[in-house]
Amino acid sequence: MAGNPPPKSNSLRFLNSFRGIPRTVWALGFVSLFMDISSEMIHSLLPVFLVVGLNASALSLGIIEGAAEATALITRAFSGIISDRIGKRKSLAVAGYALGTLTKPLFAMATGVRIVFAARFLDRIGKGIRGAPRDALLAEVTDESNRGAAFGLRQSLDTAGAFIGPVIASLMMYLFSNDFRSVFWIAVIPGVFAVLLLVFGVREPEKHHGSSSSAPMKFADMRLLSRAYWLVTAFGAVFTLARFSEAFLLLRAQNLGVPVMLVPFVLVIMNMVYSFTAYPVGLLSDRLGRIGMLAAGSLVLVVSDVVLALASGPALVLLGSSLWGLHMGLTQGIFSTLVADTSPARLRGSAFGLFSMVSGIAMLLASTLAGWLWGFAGPSSTFWAGAVFTLTGLAGFVVIRNRLGTRHG
Repeated sequence: MAGNPPPKSNSLRFLNSFRGIPRTVWALGFVSLFMDISSEMIHSLLPVFLVVGLNASALSLGIIEGAAEATALITRAFSGIISDRIGKRKSLAVAGYALGTLTKPLFAMATGVRIVFAARFLDRIGKGIRGAPRDALLAEVTDESNRGAAFGLRQSLDTAGAFIGPVIASLMMYLFSNDFRSVFWIAVIPGVFAVLLLVFGVREPEKHHGSSSSAPMKFADMRLLSRAYWLVTAFGAVFTLARFSEAFLLLRAQNLGVPVMLVPFVLVIMNMVYSFTAYPVGLLSDRLGRIGMLAAGSLVLVVSDVVLALASGPALVLLGSSLWGLHMGLTQGIFSTLVADTSPARLRGSAFGLFSMVSGIAMLLASTLAGWLWGFAGPSSTFWAGAVFTLTGLAGFVVIRNRLGTRHG
């Protein structure tokens, strides 16, 4: 009819969806992007720097990385609880990002393995401090109608930094004739941008649900977290057991003949797919439900594992890694959204911290098992086991959908 407006195209609806995202979400997303660029410029080169530049052993590298990740896991849980207790998210997030930025010069000045260990230790403390309060702050400025899109957008921008950083590092290594330290110094710049943007570009809501009286740091208060939250956390841990560290993607690439200088681009491709899909998936989850996206993501992970298990050359490794990135885009932001949906506002910091800690422990177990299978039965067995774990976990979708209801399903 003449009086009816013309229907909007899907692309126009997609673009209009950005208008409903709060300014704080955009700011937090770009904070994550700049910090990830800074971190990945260093982390994508650090193993080679340790082994070649500082003559460290592979065992030393493993100890440094293991201790660093364990530190981040423990810190996340406590920072979330503290942010609930004091009722402040931004101050803790600023402290975490600032600490992460201050560690960058230590890598550039390192003359031995101990200094690198200290830098990684402090860097992971910073990561642990900022993660849960940042996600809780994002949840406070959104509601269920746009929360999936908001978490998806932040995840997209964060992951964009994860592939931009290694690309910049590779270019800088070429320009500076493989001078690791020059690249590490340049990595400080985007870290400073991240902190400044957080300080001046993010406004915390004036009213907070947490206080020293309403959110004390007592283990008993975890009873206030709903059964739905614990179900999401348990399911997230099971899902993580099926998805080991992306380091095995790099090992698989090297195992099948990808030149060493090109191996990091496996992660670049994976993170590009991850970044480009996380926001559309979050947006769709607000309209179609969360659990269906997780189910789709698990099926994609099965296909990725099968491709990587059967791979006989670089092309299939790149395909499997791309599918891995698609699986991440379909699941990681959704899990964060479900944590926010199923936890009370005044305990969201604790909820995010506990979820991260449980998932992180599951990741350590999964990666340990993957490494054992790699050495005991060969590279393909690692990916076949991942596919089996994922298929087993699919049964959990029926339970979690019934418990969370149609709004999330």
